[in-house]
Amino acid sequence: MKLSSEDIVEMIKKKLPDAKIHIEDLRGDNDHYHATIESKKFKGLSKVQQHKIVYDAIGHHMGTTLHALMLTTKEQ
Repeated sequence: MKLSSEDIVEMIKKKLPDAKIHIEDLRGDNDHYHATIESKKFKGLSKVQQHKIVYDAIGHHMGTTLHALMLTTKEQ
């Protein structure tokens, strides 16, 4: 079972309720996405820390039901 972009948004929103999220399906296969995420919670954090928050939100799906997720994170 693959994750839809809506599933990914829902998981991220649980961790970052204020986030503005744009998801692009890079190959049209529901398995390779680019997510652009803006959140106030990213303020003062390094890109690595910001990305860790997002990957923690995705949890066990990363590398299993979700093959690839490219991230662009920004402070709001």
